Amino acid sequence: MTTLHDMATAALAACGATTEFTRGDLLSRTPLTGENLLAVDASTQEETEAAIAHAAKAFRRWREVPAPARGAVVKRWGELLREHKRDLATLVQIEAGKSMSEAEGEVQEMIDICDFAVGQSRMLYGKTMPSERPGHRLMETWHPVGVVGVISAFNFPVAVYSWNTAIALVCGNTVVWKPSEMCVLSALGAHGLLRRAVLDCDQDPEIHQLVLGAAERGEQLVDDPRVALVSATGSTRMGREVAPRVAARFGRYLLELGGNNAGIVTPSARLDLALRGIVFAAAGTAGQRCTTMRRLIVHESVAEELIGTIVEAYRSLTIGDPRDESVLVGPLINEAAMTAMQDALRQAEAEGGEILIGGERVLVDANEQSFYVEPAVVRMPAQSEVVRTETFAPILYVLTYTDFEEALEMHNAVPQGLSSAIFTQDQAEAELFLSAGGSDCGIANVNIGTSGAEIGGAFGGEKDTGGGRESGSDAWKAYMRRATNTVNYGGELPLAQGVKFL
Repeated sequence: MTTLHDMATAALAACGATTEFTRGDLLSRTPLTGENLLAVDASTQEETEAAIAHAAKAFRRWREVPAPARGAVVKRWGELLREHKRDLATLVQIEAGKSMSEAEGEVQEMIDICDFAVGQSRMLYGKTMPSERPGHRLMETWHPVGVVGVISAFNFPVAVYSWNTAIALVCGNTVVWKPSEMCVLSALGAHGLLRRAVLDCDQDPEIHQLVLGAAERGEQLVDDPRVALVSATGSTRMGREVAPRVAARFGRYLLELGGNNAGIVTPSARLDLALRGIVFAAAGTAGQRCTTMRRLIVHESVAEELIGTIVEAYRSLTIGDPRDESVLVGPLINEAAMTAMQDALRQAEAEGGEILIGGERVLVDANEQSFYVEPAVVRMPAQSEVVRTETFAPILYVLTYTDFEEALEMHNAVPQGLSSAIFTQDQAEAELFLSAGGSDCGIANVNIGTSGAEIGGAFGGEKDTGGGRESGSDAWKAYMRRATNTVNYGGELPLAQGVKFL
């Protein structure tokens, strides 16, 4: 029988990543069984310093490579990702505990952003504006910022990294990536494929650096003035530490932080459609998505019917090792996540909540080292402190409302502002939800759940979510600096605003 260790080793080799580690001071653990798989080399402070230095030096050459040629590297990366989709997805499944469908979906996101970035490499447009002075041209040009530091989280160990890296590279930046220490094998696999793509295109392999380790390696990226932009994904607490430190050195930061996402269900909603969107958004990936639905705000006229169908749907969820294709809900990442969930449920009950279903630990194969739980649905009497707090676990708090204005107030009455959804057949309600006075989130959906964003749109949120935007639309501008240029092609030198001098 093939062991998880053997599967991980084979997938790493297929991705062109090394499986020979000399120090082995960083343990790779799988949440599927709780066992340790491989001991890899954590980057030292000196090695991280060297990685930043190499990236800074390579930037001076890379920025001069024509953007379409930079796009060719990303195109090749996408081709290799297609070729090794299953290999990289295997590493994601082993380390993040996802079903193969979700793990392959994450790699597909990488492929999609590569496709998008290749096109973007020929569309780094600036504007030409009319000048008030005769014989002058006024325009703007866009230039790469330099070294981009990417700090990513465990729940999407490779996709979010690729959103940053594919766009940053075509914009002419170099990248230093510090992945989650809980998903180092996935990082090695993704890095191995990108390195092959760079070499296949006869470009400088120093344009992309990987550093492994705990938080102090990320702190080096945060504090180093050579890192022009820090793109960090994680908790709001982390963002509160990153932002002032980067700002203190006048660096740039792009933050994707916590989400406490809600769905509103109105009296006109199609409840069958709402049910499907709610259950996946709330229980998928064991509640470990930043876009997981954590609050459900239901009109009192349809609340009992909808809540009843949600509870029945939760009873049908299969929980266990996601290598079994019949399983829909895999493990939490570690014991701390399970403890946080149990603490939140106790607080919810103390605040008047009623657990309708779920919340219990599920032992898989009598294994005490892995942490599987039943997704929980909790009926809450009103907004409370626990409802305002994001718990990174499958807990869905259900509240009811009477009128639409009340629903919007409840929806927006949390510190976070990432994703949101409304289920309605009333066009006026949908338009109000999408208007300036509606959802205050960066993502607002109609008749779909809060999760499942496509790469074509800019991804990110407001308030405690950090305000950053990644992936599609014009998110590429975050990775570039703008220069306003005035060209005098006439024979005179008039001053702006009609100023007379000399």
